[in-house]
Amino acid sequence: MAETVDELTIGYSEDGIEVVKELDKEILSRGAWATVIYRYQEWDRRKGEYGPDRYTIRRYQKRNGEYQQRSKFNISSREQAKNIIAALQRWVEE
Repeated sequence: MAETVDELTIGYSEDGIEVVKELDKEILSRGAWATVIYRYQEWDRRKGEYGPDRYTIRRYQKRNGEYQQRSKFNISSREQAKNIIAALQRWVEE
């Protein structure tokens, strides 16, 4: 596991194939509890190519000097991401 928030990743390789390819990440909070949002793609074995962009928000807790994932929320589609953005935008402007 990672010792710093900057080292956290969701990238994952299996049998020499990058199954989960991290495209970007934003660290939303740091400290004993860290929150990170990732943009990534998953390898589609049948098609032999990466699928569409996906997004996930992960919460990590630092214990014994290492960050451990405690929870996650996967945003299922680009449309859902747009709806989340619209709701948050509306709320912060109230």
